[in-house]
Amino acid sequence: MPSVSIEALNQHLAEISQSVSLGAIALPVLDSSPRLVVPANIVLLPLPPDAPELNSTENIGEYLRSNWLSPCVWDTYEAILDACCDAWNALIAKSEVITSIGTSDWAQVRI
Repeated sequence: MPSVSIEALNQHLAEISQSVSLGAIALPVLDSSPRLVVPANIVLLPLPPDAPELNSTENIGEYLRSNWLSPCVWDTYEAILDACCDAWNALIAKSEVITSIGTSDWAQVRI
């Protein structure tokens, strides 16, 4: 999406909801807003304020910036989109990297 907004996140949650198996619940970890429309099969796990180190998405974003996206200057919006898509596609081809940088000890189930 070309912008970040409550409406965009609501659409994203709706997409996640459609992918959740019948009878299952999705548990996204994210900063929350009272204006979000959260589908019944999604429960949000809010992060404490001012704690980006707890947000695995922040770690993945930092990895993308460190490895593909900085320091860079692009001439057009389309060039930015192309660079971001290339970086994302390179990252998703490395599932073990996503697992290693996106896994937090605090978020593990303890039995």
